[in-house]
Amino acid sequence: MTATWISGPVAREAPAAHRPAEHHPVAWYVVAGVLTTGLQELLFLGGRPLLGAVTANVLAIALTTLANTEFQRRVTFAGHSASPVRLHLQSAATFAFYAGYGSLVLLSLHLFTTNPSATLQAVALAAASGLGGIVRFAVLRWWVFRAHDLRVVT
Repeated sequence: MTATWISGPVAREAPAAHRPAEHHPVAWYVVAGVLTTGLQELLFLGGRPLLGAVTANVLAIALTTLANTEFQRRVTFAGHSASPVRLHLQSAATFAFYAGYGSLVLLSLHLFTTNPSATLQAVALAAASGLGGIVRFAVLRWWVFRAHDLRVVT
């Protein structure tokens, strides 16, 4: 039985080292980040008129964090095991970080302009998301999906 990845069919029995995500975790991370940031922006812009900027941003982050974390687990870090507790802590911390960070960015825009446009807010959030994404990759790579010590205990 085979599964089709972007690079073509791959046997399910193939070792994890033959998965595209194993060869290019940064590329998969960036793909997921761009897609979820785009989705976050759309949700933000759609919810902003009804909910206000900060609430729309928090809601968009809540929805996209779930999707992004699952993608990272299944594709970017496929073949790496993660403690369920560590994975849930990372998801909660990601949400809290981006919700707080995004809210601070939105509120800080008022230091430069009294009435920031939706476009300016969306661009500021996307830039903030990119910077936060670099930190998140490091946390995922070196804490959540870290390589386990494979010592044999006798």
